[in-house]
Amino acid sequence: MKEVVLKADKLNKYFYEPTKFQVLKNISFEVKKGEFVSIVGKSGCGKSTLLYLLSTMDTDYEGTISMTGEKLTGKSKNDLAKFRNEHIGFVFQFHYLLPEFTVLQNVMIPALKLGKFSKKEIEEQALAKLALLGMEEHAHKLSSRLSGGQQQRVAIARALINNPTIIMGDEPTGNLDKKNTQNVFEILKNLSQTYHQTIIAVTHDTDFAQNSDRIIEMSDGEIINGESAK
Repeated sequence: MKEVVLKADKLNKYFYEPTKFQVLKNISFEVKKGEFVSIVGKSGCGKSTLLYLLSTMDTDYEGTISMTGEKLTGKSKNDLAKFRNEHIGFVFQFHYLLPEFTVLQNVMIPALKLGKFSKKEIEEQALAKLALLGMEEHAHKLSSRLSGGQQQRVAIARALINNPTIIMGDEPTGNLDKKNTQNVFEILKNLSQTYHQTIIAVTHDTDFAQNSDRIIEMSDGEIINGESAK
């Protein structure tokens, strides 16, 4: 049996402006180590809100979230920030690289913040992550000099630098053309299959979702299907 790395239990979430509105309704599911999970649904169904809760960025909800067997609900913001930096890697629709920094410097930032290793060790780890994504030769270029597809690869390397429990993606291919979308998908699939990296991605891309391990389909704040994609 594979280890359960994420458990969401009876999550409910409300927005209060302009009037009270329930955006998530009794959401419960588990994700196992090495699973590649896509969360899909029409705009406004609550999928990005759910990812925001799972990532510990939003703590205003009912229910409980646990990761690696540790209950995260109720922890302080400082404790959550530390946990997040160590256990969650983020890949967004936009890469959010610092343009005045090199590729290598961008990848190193979360590890420097975590402070577990020396700068030299972090640099070596960052180069290894870039090599994994075929970007090592660009390590000393300014990130602003890369193409969109290359920048997203660097963003994935940055997400991997602390060897996170889970990579969470919010439309990670949303800004890319078809070829680069396929490249990024293949990278994520390889990370899941070869390195047993757990990945949870919100996506509008049907092909992306269909080729992941499992699709969690949402509608009006509820999970209506959580079956295998295959």
